[in-house]
Amino acid sequence: MTALDHRLIDLLVCPLCKSALQMQRDAEGQPQALACVADRLAFPIRDGIPVMLEGQAQPFDPAAAA
Repeated sequence: MTALDHRLIDLLVCPLCKSALQMQRDAEGQPQALACVADRLAFPIRDGIPVMLEGQAQPFDPAAAA
């Protein structure tokens, strides 16, 4: 997996509501998705590139992620 530039990731916002995004990581600490708590959607990261399309987002529960 390609390393993500965290300076650029910090500039990304939710394409729907423009809220800040939170990085979701797997058990090994690898980035898996950028999550919008307000919309309860997680945008996947594929090959080190965030896919910021509403149709590709997966629902997630912010309470379960905490």
